[in-house]
Amino acid sequence: MYFLVAIIVILILLLSLGALYTVFSKKIEFFITGLDSKFTFSDLKLLWNVSQICELEQPTSLFWSMQSLTKCMAHITSDAAQNNKENEEKTQKLISKLFDYRTKLQNETDSKKGLDSTLYLDKGQKLRIILPGQGVFTSTILNNGKEIIISVPRKKEMIPIPAENWMGKLISVYLWRANDARYVFDTTVINHGLFIGQPSISIKHSNNLVRTQNRKAVRAKCNIPANLYVLTHEHTNTSSVETQTGYKCILEDISESGALIHIAGKGQQNIMLKLQFNIQSILIIMVGVVRTVEYNAQLNESLLHFECTSIEPSMRNEVLSFVYNMLPEREKEVYEAIKMTSQDEKEAAEENKEAASDTASASSEHTGEAEKTDNIDKKEENDIKNTEVKTDSEIIGLEDF
Repeated sequence: MYFLVAIIVILILLLSLGALYTVFSKKIEFFITGLDSKFTFSDLKLLWNVSQICELEQPTSLFWSMQSLTKCMAHITSDAAQNNKENEEKTQKLISKLFDYRTKLQNETDSKKGLDSTLYLDKGQKLRIILPGQGVFTSTILNNGKEIIISVPRKKEMIPIPAENWMGKLISVYLWRANDARYVFDTTVINHGLFIGQPSISIKHSNNLVRTQNRKAVRAKCNIPANLYVLTHEHTNTSSVETQTGYKCILEDISESGALIHIAGKGQQNIMLKLQFNIQSILIIMVGVVRTVEYNAQLNESLLHFECTSIEPSMRNEVLSFVYNMLPEREKEVYEAIKMTSQDEKEAAEENKEAASDTASASSEHTGEAEKTDNIDKKEENDIKNTEVKTDSEIIGLEDF
């Protein structure tokens, strides 16, 4: 009997402790993280209250998110000023400690140009999202806390898929991070709803944020017969159509920037070539250089990695159309997402350029006004003096055929 009562009491205590932990788990986690970051208990009491006033969805983000930390610091300094406490020693010590911590956080963020976690992504970050089989969508981070809240993905300013239909979807997210690089990560949609009145979906954080390169050219496998011509100094018009039969070869893959050429015999590196072939009955002429050679002595065959240096725009578009149509659907989506993040980077660069131009213009006007004032002062000074007395491809060449 007593044993049963003891078990019941222990269970009640455990349940009570569990309930208390559930209620205070965020606060406990906050204090543990803060103490580990060298803040005092009294500092953390104030910072906890500030995190609640600033309505941080994840209070611990104050210790790793520049955005959350800056928001809380702004509140502390503003509140201190309103209550005439900005000069108190306790306030100044806390603000100094927060500035030191902010500097440390900034340095850590800057030093790891290769971010490995989505925790560091900022509110307002533009995203390009691939939903396999549905194409590429555009979205923006609305809030970054326990999960990433983003606007409902759009296509051409429309929302073809409602927020609720994104639930549980596996997606790939591409982005260009200002002053850093392009990144990609895979994640899952875990929620949907409204965020500050705006339809949104929520995605899980990822600790596998990977840098991705801008593809200069996408290649497609092919099996296209072509004629190859070795160019010499006598060839002045490289874009002219060759009427004589050249060396027979096969193109094993192709892109706007080159091709992989299969020939008989041993190829030679760094020679100029002209390729002539047809894509859907349209003549294509490429001029370029053999960058590298893979020679198979047993078969006496070579693979020439050819870099195209000259192609007519209409022919280039025909090649791009062929390449794009030959790509698997998944590859098309990746190519489009990378191309869109490249455009994001260009637009940001243009905005920065315009901002710099405006700043320079304002500075120039200020300098002009200062020079005018200086000239007037100098003129007055001279008048007084008078009265008193100045910024992929690997490829190949051919030896014997």
